[in-house]
Amino acid sequence: MTIAFELPSVLHAPEPPEVRGLRRDGVRLLTTDRRSGESGHSRFYELDCHLRPGDVIVVNASRTMPAVLQAQRLRGGNVAEERVEVRLSHLLGAGSWEALVLAAEVEVGDTLRFAPSLSALVAARTDGAPTFTLQFSCSGPSLYERIYALGEPVRYEYARQPWALDYYQTVFAAAPGSVEMPSAGRAFSWQLIRKLRKRGIGFAFIELHAGLSYWPYAAGSPDGEQPHPRRNAEPYAIPAATAEAVNGAKAAGGRIIAVGTTVVRTLETAATTDGFVRAGSGRTNLYIDRHYPLRVVDGLLTGFHEPEASHLELLSAFAAPADLERAYREAIANRYLWHEFGDMHLLL
Repeated sequence: MTIAFELPSVLHAPEPPEVRGLRRDGVRLLTTDRRSGESGHSRFYELDCHLRPGDVIVVNASRTMPAVLQAQRLRGGNVAEERVEVRLSHLLGAGSWEALVLAAEVEVGDTLRFAPSLSALVAARTDGAPTFTLQFSCSGPSLYERIYALGEPVRYEYARQPWALDYYQTVFAAAPGSVEMPSAGRAFSWQLIRKLRKRGIGFAFIELHAGLSYWPYAAGSPDGEQPHPRRNAEPYAIPAATAEAVNGAKAAGGRIIAVGTTVVRTLETAATTDGFVRAGSGRTNLYIDRHYPLRVVDGLLTGFHEPEASHLELLSAFAAPADLERAYREAIANRYLWHEFGDMHLLL
């Protein structure tokens, strides 16, 4: 699906809203009616005005990791002079990660040394992708401790400066595992969550550890190549309490509002044929587009996506392409901000 729009560079949000003098929930909110295609404008802290008692909001509670690491490359006992940047993508198993290695000359069998206490063997190259399997010298909590000590958050070119990891966390982030922030949940504050609950709007959690959504130029990849959901299975977990909340709301006529594309894919992966959700865990590479019949999710809260982003295909399951294009043009005309530190879009 193609939405024809050009994104002015001034609409890339380069800094967190807190740095701009706003609360997290003070960002703007564009609303698009799924039936009429009409849009409205408000602030995110007014989200409760667009929902009703009995609705349930489902968020991704995965915690963002500092997934960018710097290493020295070792081959045959020789140490290369240049530093190698490594971006973790997906956890494969105990101590094993799929990762993007930004170095044209890296080869299977090389060793990447991040610190005296941490190294990784380049064990294999991924078929059809510019990524490698890295087998680290430790695993479990020890590996996570070293990654947190050495790493930095993934940062793209529109960010003016490196921001601390805390800026890349949602307020409800729990278990670490996402290499990019599940950014649709960033605008929530505890004050807003309490207000929503007081109005009888439910709030539930899933966990999906998000991998890299974008591959910058690397050896063997076109400039700006994007990982495809079908090729990147991501681990998810749905607690029993969340399944009960979702299923109870569906049975009572309430609506399920997914916060982010990760939540949509998780809930729809676990959906039964009659539109309910099974608790449990697994991996999903579910691909959703305009032809996909949504079984669980009724509405979507998301940020704004660039023209080539694969997320736009998923959005087309919630609104006709013409309505999406109209909404995006309206967002541009009203100078909404894009990306993880930007404004929000509610399709309901």
